[in-house]
Amino acid sequence: MKVVYFLVAILALTSSLVSASDPSPLQDFCVAAKEKDGVFVNGKFCKDPKLVKPEDFFLHVEPGNTDNPNNAQVTPVSVDQLPGLNTLGISLARIDFAPKGINPPHTHPRATEILLVLEGTLYVGFVTSNQDGNRLFTKVLNKGDVFVFPIGLIHFQLNVGYGNAVAIAALGSQNAGTITIANALFKANPPISPEVLTKAFQVDQKIIDELQKKSWYNTN
Repeated sequence: MKVVYFLVAILALTSSLVSASDPSPLQDFCVAAKEKDGVFVNGKFCKDPKLVKPEDFFLHVEPGNTDNPNNAQVTPVSVDQLPGLNTLGISLARIDFAPKGINPPHTHPRATEILLVLEGTLYVGFVTSNQDGNRLFTKVLNKGDVFVFPIGLIHFQLNVGYGNAVAIAALGSQNAGTITIANALFKANPPISPEVLTKAFQVDQKIIDELQKKSWYNTN
């Protein structure tokens, strides 16, 4: 019986590992089709390979507009912007920062992120899970520096230089997903009950009411 329990545990672990990232493709490519005229694969319909063009694998990315409350902008390059990424398990984003600009605390539920600084100086960090004591790992990055944010963990980037900053984030999923913490908590639709948030944060309801009334900009 112990052997059976052991095998079940191994199977459960293996299954969780397999489902922790995008599935491996079994063909050269599966360009996402806008029309429902192909084979449905992992959330997208595949374009007929005979109709695939070089443009399906190409995208020009312009600098993001940082004239917003966060003074930063994320320009995603996921399967929604670049159809050729479908089933390939990767994506990226360009992040532009004005001075003091911030990409606020957020998570990517489906991907690890690796960040490369192209210009400027960024203060970056992530927080570990409750199980690991909610430890904070931070670093000041300069041009050419690289930092990794493990999958699912809350992380952020702040421009601490005197000029603009630019970074490229590579992600281990064609559609990593983004959950910005403040937006999710205080701008949920419909709103989370103030009683829940008041109890969770151990603050007066007036504070929660004020936070829920604020306009939270979505950088991503």
